[in-house]
Amino acid sequence: MTHVWYCAYGSNLLARRLAYYAEGGTPPGTTHTYPGFRDRTPPLKTTPLTLPGTVYFAWQSLVWPGGVAFYTDRPEPGWPRGAAGRGYLLTRQQFSDLLTQEMHRIPGRTTDFDIDAVLDSGRVQFGPGRYETVVHVGDLDGFPVLTFTSPWDPATVVLRKPSARYLGMLAEGLRESHGWERARIVDYLSELPGVQGNWELAELYGLAG
Repeated sequence: MTHVWYCAYGSNLLARRLAYYAEGGTPPGTTHTYPGFRDRTPPLKTTPLTLPGTVYFAWQSLVWPGGVAFYTDRPEPGWPRGAAGRGYLLTRQQFSDLLTQEMHRIPGRTTDFDIDAVLDSGRVQFGPGRYETVVHVGDLDGFPVLTFTSPWDPATVVLRKPSARYLGMLAEGLRESHGWERARIVDYLSELPGVQGNWELAELYGLAG
């Protein structure tokens, strides 16, 4: 197995946002510089995906600011099911380099992460950080679909309202990756925990325009 699907469901729905992990650089509005992949070959394929769980917003980002997106395959009762994602077909090394950068490390300076351990158990927590838990959410075209998330229990997590700038980026990513119209983007975002009850529909329509 030479490749895996990385499934993005947050800001990396936008290909240009993922490119900072792949090619290196500092995204606009941030102070963090990504070193990039050792192998900067573009993804072999990209495709829209739908995961069986839920995207929710938590933590308190200093970059956006506000809550940011996380995925759970164990949603709370009443949470919507069906998380919109985007698959990027990466080499195993590229996926490891992506995880390494999520852990604020430099690719190549440590041993690559054991992807087979994720395939064997379905979930591995490689570190205590926000995106350091890897989940095997399915398979596509003979390759496993993997995503990053937090180790938090959805039953006890503190939901946070995401910022307008962050939701605007997600809306753009949903349009780019799934081809959705504004009404469908608003319907999807409005039901997500952390958005529901914190954003009015009219406000979301403005962000998704």
